[in-house]
Amino acid sequence: MSATGYFCRMKYAKPFVVAAALLSAAPAHAIVGGGAPSTEGVARSVVTIIGSRGNFCTGALIAPRIVLTAAHCVQPGAEYRLVDSSSGQPVLQTLRSVAIHPAFKMDAMLAHRATADVALLQLDAPAKAKIPAALGMPNIPIAVGGRFTIAGIGVTLRGDGKSGGTIRVAGLVATGRPGTLQIRLVDPVGQGTRDGLGACTGDSGAPVFEDKPNGPVIVGVVSWSTGPNGSAGCGGMTGVTPLTLYRDWIAQTARQWGAAL
Repeated sequence: MSATGYFCRMKYAKPFVVAAALLSAAPAHAIVGGGAPSTEGVARSVVTIIGSRGNFCTGALIAPRIVLTAAHCVQPGAEYRLVDSSSGQPVLQTLRSVAIHPAFKMDAMLAHRATADVALLQLDAPAKAKIPAALGMPNIPIAVGGRFTIAGIGVTLRGDGKSGGTIRVAGLVATGRPGTLQIRLVDPVGQGTRDGLGACTGDSGAPVFEDKPNGPVIVGVVSWSTGPNGSAGCGGMTGVTPLTLYRDWIAQTARQWGAAL
């Protein structure tokens, strides 16, 4: 079992350039399992984050200059950039600040245990051609079978970085014992027992949406994934950190940066 943002490591002298180049190539397949490519609806807030160590993740614009992502995607010791593809060619956009929730614990996330796997990025300039998404919290109690939508830029073929970079969406359902600490999602068809829809490399930090009366809102972020029946890989289970316990921290941090959510 692996964290979705930690599968891919591209060891080159210029990882920012290499990652941006790989992600500019359109994938040949379909999120894994056949997630549909989209630039509309929930996909309009989705952004690509790359690091100087060669990793890439997904984020969601929640204010013109603020991106929500997973804490494990933007750990100290590396530099991070946003990939702006609004002109048709990938351009790297710099960040002003990174805020990681103080309660985040990497060992817990890697073991698929609940932790505060949320972070915020402050951009130097507003993200182009993107529309901020609304934040919310999951309907409580979260029911088994409850429907959620994930939207990410991850690979469609595990181990093939060139198959990532296109925003794809997938509808998943809650399984196990969903709660305010963690939600586990599976493909409604295979229920996690065989290859199906799910997050993969690069989908860490992806927004998880739930439909509300006024439209879909972000209620969590993708933290990890497994293959079928809990095996290593993708297409089995997608682990989500819900925003229920962290919504206040997100709003407070945004206010410190001059943004109201």
